[in-house]
Amino acid sequence: MTRKVKIGNRMVGDGHPTYIVAEIGVNHNGDLEIAKQMIDAAVHAGVEAVKFQKRTPELSTPDEQKNQMRETPWGYITYLEYRRKVEFGEAEYREIDRYCKKRNVPWFASVWDEPSVDFLERFHTPAYKIPSAALTDHNLLRHLRKTHKPLILSTGMSTLEQIKVAVDVLGTEDLVITHATSTYPCEPEELNLRMIATLRETFPCPIGYSGHEVGLVPSAVAVALGACLVERHITLDRAMWGSDQSASVEPGGFERLVKYIRVTESALGDGEKKVYESEMSSLNRLRRVKG
Repeated sequence: MTRKVKIGNRMVGDGHPTYIVAEIGVNHNGDLEIAKQMIDAAVHAGVEAVKFQKRTPELSTPDEQKNQMRETPWGYITYLEYRRKVEFGEAEYREIDRYCKKRNVPWFASVWDEPSVDFLERFHTPAYKIPSAALTDHNLLRHLRKTHKPLILSTGMSTLEQIKVAVDVLGTEDLVITHATSTYPCEPEELNLRMIATLRETFPCPIGYSGHEVGLVPSAVAVALGACLVERHITLDRAMWGSDQSASVEPGGFERLVKYIRVTESALGDGEKKVYESEMSSLNRLRRVKG
């Protein structure tokens, strides 16, 4: 079984280095300069791509949530108005596109509705992410398939049956499925990393991991369990305002995360037992009975 998808100029799948994505999301709080600083931090850490989120607030915000009041840096406003405040428009994305090209890092976005897909098509991003919240939006899934781009399907807050239906809608070609638990931050006992193996047994496409935990170790363990793509939220400071900040990784932590994943890849080996040249001095010095 070949589990490989090409995203931009990189192959993602078994036998290839883990594709590490720094999710900026809306951690920029609507500030383009903060977004650029996060891009810089991600590039410095050595990621393969950075990711944003694109919504049409009027469409992607559930009706019962729109008029709920919320304390924000912009005052006590409705949830819908808050969603508008953190949403970048064309001018901002033009600058993000320019800046990412300058820093030589690909970017793409999670898309929450069909107009957002159409909006991003003008930027020729290498892939699209389907957020966990949209896994059951089959019209959006079909619309995304019409772009003929690789898709990354996140599976938080979904049953295995719901995932199977979504995959039936999408097909498995050019599809990466990421295991996720949509709790921010997620406690270790709810990470359920063994789902990576379950997804690998169930679907023939590459399986990744979208983590929302505090800390770095589970993301490296996910790689050991077969995840070929790892996505973590990045932030400049976990104390910043925003619902995703506490489940995000600060710049220094992201550098360590990339190193941990690369060490994990090296340590996994090929599964064939061998005697290494570096062991020979110990063998000659310590083994009394030669077999």
